[in-house]
This record gives sequence, structure tokens and C-alpha cells, in this order.
Amino acid sequence: MTCDEKQMKKNGQGAIQETAFTAGSDGPRLEQLWTVEEVANLFQVPPSWVYDRTRRRGQEQLPHLKLGKYLRFQEYAVRQFLERQRRN
Repeated sequence: MTCDEKQMKKNGQGAIQETAFTAGSDGPRLEQLWTVEEVANLFQVPPSWVYDRTRRRGQEQLPHLKLGKYLRFQEYAVRQFLERQRRN
């Protein structure tokens, strides 16, 4: 698989977990993608705030991936977003 390809993976309890491949120094590595609810809990805001930030443009937009109708978030992109917000 190439970098940033999305793949659905079934975990031990039968739940589906989204993952993404990113290029690292050792080659591609698997990283977990966060849901809207997980990002909302992390930021301590309602999910509607997260959805609103994905629709904004420029520096205020929360970076996200669309997998069909679902939004997912990469950890490093969310952390970069937080750093940008701290500087402003």
C-alpha cells in the first residue's frame, strides 16, 4: 500500500477500527485515526464544534479525512492544529 491509504481493520472484539498508513523512516507504519467524538472529548467541546471547525477555511479549519460520509482525524494533524491555535 502507498502512504496515506486508508484501510479498515477488525480488532479482537469484532469492532472496526480505521487506520492509515504513513511513511516513516522505517517505511510505512500504521496509525489509528480518531473519530469526531474522540476529538471532541480531547478538546472538551461538543461534537458540533468539531464538525463546525471542519467546514471552516484557512487556519481555523480542523484537518480531517473523509471516508465516505465519515470524518476521521490523524493525531499529528490534530496536534499541529492545537499548536497553531496556541500561537494565535
